[in-house]
Amino acid sequence: MKVILIEDVKSLGKKGQVVDVSDGYAKNKLLPGKLALEANNKNMNDLKLQKKHEDKVAQENLEAAQALAKDLEGKEVVVSVKSGEGGKVFGSVSSKEVAKAAKDQLGLELDKKKMQMDEAIKTLGYHDVTIKLHPKVSTTIRVHVTEG
Repeated sequence: MKVILIEDVKSLGKKGQVVDVSDGYAKNKLLPGKLALEANNKNMNDLKLQKKHEDKVAQENLEAAQALAKDLEGKEVVVSVKSGEGGKVFGSVSSKEVAKAAKDQLGLELDKKKMQMDEAIKTLGYHDVTIKLHPKVSTTIRVHVTEG
C-alpha cells in the first residue's frame, strides 16, 4: 500500500514522502497513529499543492533575506562602552548590544543568535560582524566601538 508520510518515521522516511508499506503496517500503525495518509488522488494533489506553497514561501524568504542583505551592505552601527587605558574595554560588546544598537540606529530587527561572532569584542575601533540572514544569504555589518 502506498502512503504519504505526515510525520518523520524512523527507518521509513521523512515528512511528505510517498512510501510503499505492507497493508497491515499501514492499517494498524501508520493510519491510526496519524503518521501517514493513504496515497489516493485527492491526498496526492493536496501534497503537490502543499509542496508548491512551501517552495513559494521559501523563495519569498530568500528574496527578503537578499533585499535585507543589500540594505545592510555598507551600514555601520556605533556602540559606546566604558574603557580604560590603551583602549581596553571594561567588559565586552556582545551580539546582544550589537542587535540593540542596530535597532536603535538603523531601525532594523536583527536576531542576535544569527550574528556570527567568534568571541565578544573587547577593544575599541571598527569590527566586522557577519550576520546569517538565511541559509544561503549572509552579510557583514560594521560595528564601531567607541569610548563613552
